Amino acid sequence: MPVVLCPSQHGQLSSGSLSNAGLNCSNLIHYLGLSHHLLALNFIIVSFGKKSAWSSPQVKVTDTDFDGVEVRVFEGSPKPEEPLKRSVVYIHGGGWALASAKIRYYDELCTAMAEELNAVIVSIEYRLVPKVYFPAQIHDVVRATKYFLQPEVLHKYSVDPGRIGISGDSAGGNLAAALGQQFTQDANLKSKLKVQALIYPVLQALDFNTPSYQQNVNTPILPRYVMVKYWVDYFKGNYDFVQAMIVNNHTSMDVEEAVALRARLNWTSLLPASITKDYKPVVQTTGNARILREIPQLLDARSAPLIADQEVLRHLPKTYILTCEHDVLRDDGIMYAKRLESAGVEVTLDHFEDGFHGCMIFTSWPTNFSVGIRTRNSYIKWLDQNL
Repeated sequence: MPVVLCPSQHGQLSSGSLSNAGLNCSNLIHYLGLSHHLLALNFIIVSFGKKSAWSSPQVKVTDTDFDGVEVRVFEGSPKPEEPLKRSVVYIHGGGWALASAKIRYYDELCTAMAEELNAVIVSIEYRLVPKVYFPAQIHDVVRATKYFLQPEVLHKYSVDPGRIGISGDSAGGNLAAALGQQFTQDANLKSKLKVQALIYPVLQALDFNTPSYQQNVNTPILPRYVMVKYWVDYFKGNYDFVQAMIVNNHTSMDVEEAVALRARLNWTSLLPASITKDYKPVVQTTGNARILREIPQLLDARSAPLIADQEVLRHLPKTYILTCEHDVLRDDGIMYAKRLESAGVEVTLDHFEDGFHGCMIFTSWPTNFSVGIRTRNSYIKWLDQNL
């Protein structure tokens, strides 16, 4: 999830304090009835970081649209010995509501990918909450990707049709996982993707008390409360449900629709003992069935790819999943890796003990974190070796 940056009281840039300033400002705007708080916050984020398309000697950058969906295309320099390039369709994070393919963080990431992989990177500018809600974001990324996969479009960008991958971080990782699953169920698209690479992806909304949610409940950038609110916003749900969802009242034992699906994210069996430690599952005997009646999307595999049928998972391409220790979403990624392995998919789980949510986009001053640089290098190295 992106962070708003501004000067701290000591004159340096502080991501935590300044992201709070952005949140406070957007909440005030919302309270005064001037705009939706997410629109206000995203305006601040994009204003601070927007970067125009430009051309460099190594990478050509173009803003265009694919079947009505805005995209930013990054093209690596052609090489005589490789007339066709490999390609990655990239989906940015931001809680389905924030950020842009055109802000500096993602522009720099996609430029580095295009240059180091000598690839064509298609970064999708999908529509955001509150202008649209689930599943509109999925429709956007599916539509843009299908357009790109047309033979004449691949030919235009000199892309090898056998070397195309999908990728995304956080909520973008969620959309990439949903996209991959949808393609496996379409006979015309089943074998179109060679790899998928998911960076600290959001994968489920049934259990907000996995060990990583308990461990990182108040960890900066993405505390549990904020993640649950992103989910409610994604579904245009009622904020009155947030506290009940935090304690898993929406998936209690008396909510029949949820009971059957809980087995697919039973972390006591999907996570290793080194992670489960002394954490205990939070399963309420009685809860609030009204939540799922009003927000049935919580149990939709398109929003929660972790709960997909095993048969769907079996057809997914080779997969890379990056997780961070200091992240409420850590266990989502680890459980998905385990389910994919059980389905026969080749998976690389790349875990960073000193990583935190969002770290991979923080690689340049003033947020050039060591772990950001290491995660990015590891991610691009995997793509280079497998795409």
